[in-house]
Amino acid sequence: MPDLEQRYNLAKEQFAEWGVDADAALQQLSQVAISMHCWQGDDVTGFEGADELGGGLAVTGSYPGKARTPDELRADLDKAYALIPGDHRLNLHACYAELDGATVERDELQPEHFASWIDWAKTNNHGLDFNPTYFSHPKADDGFTLSSPDEGVRKFWIDHGIACREIGASMGAALGSPCVTNIWIPDGYKDLPIDRRGPRERLAASLDAILAKPYDKQHLLDAVESKLFGIGSESYVVGSHEFYLGYAVKNQTVLCLDAGHFHPTELLADKLTSVFQYVDQVLLHVSRGVRWDSDHVVLLTDELNALAQELVRGEYLGRTHIGLDFFDASINRVAAWVIGTRATLKSLLRAMLEPIDRLTAAEQSGDLTTRLALLEEAKQMPWGAVWDYHCERSGVPASDAWLAEVKRYESDVLAKRN
Repeated sequence: MPDLEQRYNLAKEQFAEWGVDADAALQQLSQVAISMHCWQGDDVTGFEGADELGGGLAVTGSYPGKARTPDELRADLDKAYALIPGDHRLNLHACYAELDGATVERDELQPEHFASWIDWAKTNNHGLDFNPTYFSHPKADDGFTLSSPDEGVRKFWIDHGIACREIGASMGAALGSPCVTNIWIPDGYKDLPIDRRGPRERLAASLDAILAKPYDKQHLLDAVESKLFGIGSESYVVGSHEFYLGYAVKNQTVLCLDAGHFHPTELLADKLTSVFQYVDQVLLHVSRGVRWDSDHVVLLTDELNALAQELVRGEYLGRTHIGLDFFDASINRVAAWVIGTRATLKSLLRAMLEPIDRLTAAEQSGDLTTRLALLEEAKQMPWGAVWDYHCERSGVPASDAWLAEVKRYESDVLAKRN
């Protein structure tokens, strides 16, 4: 059987016949940094001692080996990164602060509470992204935070957002890479509200207060994230897509589009070319909903391929921040990271290996038959050989060889955790 380099050279010749430069595709892929999410490693628990998730979030399963401490979580992340080609980022939530036994409320968090995360990221060449945590807290128990009618509750969460922007800016400055700090809140009603206007006016005012202080965009990028519905907010979500799209356009923030936050029949890929007409940058949360926003581990699905195609065809990668958002406690948590991140990178590689010039020429000449035929034939091109070669030259296992390493880690490390 040919070795990986021989397979790659054969595949490279086939792609060249289609007018595609496989070497250039790999060079482009090597520049992509995926922001892996810390919360897959410990089921969104964090280190505050919260008993319940709240905010309409739910993690199912009880697979052994969950990370219990910051050091365990970082060790698990190290193992995952070692099995993924490229240099990537970490997406961190505020509830992962390291407080050393002290009681620090969320509106009083400081950059020093994330110093170990910054040091770890600097050592390992990871950028950091950040999120205020607007759930799993007594002041979020009624389902309202930044849009709460209670002025005191609202101020607490505004101050939390202000503190998190300062932390994000400190991360960006320390690491020399902008920290995307993303605001998502669970606010909404389980059943039909009478006043839909009031909560949205309060949310807009709260966001204005949080974002009032200017920061260097080389250090901090502000993002806002919408949702269609959640558990406990089935009938009305304050931060809808229309609300945040308007807010992002008006204030030129980054717009976060989460693959699980729309109706199952909506095509998120189709939204990209629209929103990029009006916002400069997009934060893409890659997830996989099954019937609802269930945050399943990302796989190489048609929906994921469509997202990657739009990013590559539209030349939007330079304006897009790609992060992952899923949590599954029914399988090995390290394997979940590896599967999801590698799938996202595979989708981008497949898009980069499309014969875009031939497809565009056919479309512009009105030859829609050739366009459709080429789209179909491209599916069987040997992109897998290109992927395996990319893994080998990046020093990570090709094909499914990474799984044996995860199994060894499970036996040697995870199985020994209570």
